[in-house]
Amino acid sequence: MSRIELNAVRKNFGTLSVINGVDLDIYDGGFTVFVGPSGCGKSTLLRLIAGLEDLTSGHILIDGRDVTELGPAQRELAMVFQSYALYPHMSVRNNIGFPLKMAKQSEAVIDAKVRKAAETLNLKDFLDRRPGQLSGGQRQRVAIGRAIVREPKAFLFDEPLSNLDAALRVQMRLEIMQLHKSLGATMVYVTHDQVEAMTMADRIVVLNQGRVEQVGSPLELYDRPKTLFVAGFIGSPKMNFISGALASKHGAATIGIRPEHVQIGDASGAIHATIRIAEHLGSDTFIHVDSADLGAMTVRATGNIEAAPGTALSLTLDPARIHRFDASGQAIF
Repeated sequence: MSRIELNAVRKNFGTLSVINGVDLDIYDGGFTVFVGPSGCGKSTLLRLIAGLEDLTSGHILIDGRDVTELGPAQRELAMVFQSYALYPHMSVRNNIGFPLKMAKQSEAVIDAKVRKAAETLNLKDFLDRRPGQLSGGQRQRVAIGRAIVREPKAFLFDEPLSNLDAALRVQMRLEIMQLHKSLGATMVYVTHDQVEAMTMADRIVVLNQGRVEQVGSPLELYDRPKTLFVAGFIGSPKMNFISGALASKHGAATIGIRPEHVQIGDASGAIHATIRIAEHLGSDTFIHVDSADLGAMTVRATGNIEAAPGTALSLTLDPARIHRFDASGQAIF
């Protein structure tokens, strides 16, 4: 387990600034997720930590030691990529043990560590197979096993589940969370999927155009977003935003309300809207409506309810759940 500190980290590619002065403390033993849209710099930031990219300026410390000028091997970190990067001609056993072989560990040590990693990852029955004989989820577990045997100071994951189908993504998500719990290791995980971030992280770092927008627990970011960007990015379906007269009444340039905090009813002074389309998920129904006063909105209703297109509704915003933002997009608390 290790603590990783980033101090005023910048990265330019020529005249293009990709990481713009990031200060961040990744605490010992935590599960930290970098999340943001494509091009926000999350993978670049991870590669800077790993030593796979050189900093333009700033410093990176691991357990208080400045590693800014050190190469990847000297940082004692293990990275798991989106592509499994397995050797197709090698068995699972040899793929997992390869880093130890390169480090000239004894056969006995390699065998013991490989068996322990295989047991942790439920790969004992596949040690003599080759990657081509495995499912996508099993191959990703092999890649993780290769990282585990190195006993790194921290694990770095770069969108490791992107190549898997929906069901496997959920399964692997749970397995990585269980792995973190059993190892107690520092893990830094990159994803563009905010649902993945919400379900896996102890702490989320939201990135936007190479800057940190907000850092906090999943529920902190969900309940108290500090900017319009975070409010719109965290949460599915996304938060509704309303400007104009109603926002002004609340002393804001823009107000936000999450779909589950919009009630359907006949309350006095309610907002009149018409159903455009509904998504029936069984446990929930997402109703997309148009309001003459407020424009397009999404309402989240519990259960499977009737919601035919063209039906008129009356909506009420929960006043205790309204988020206020000023003209610069900063939250007003």
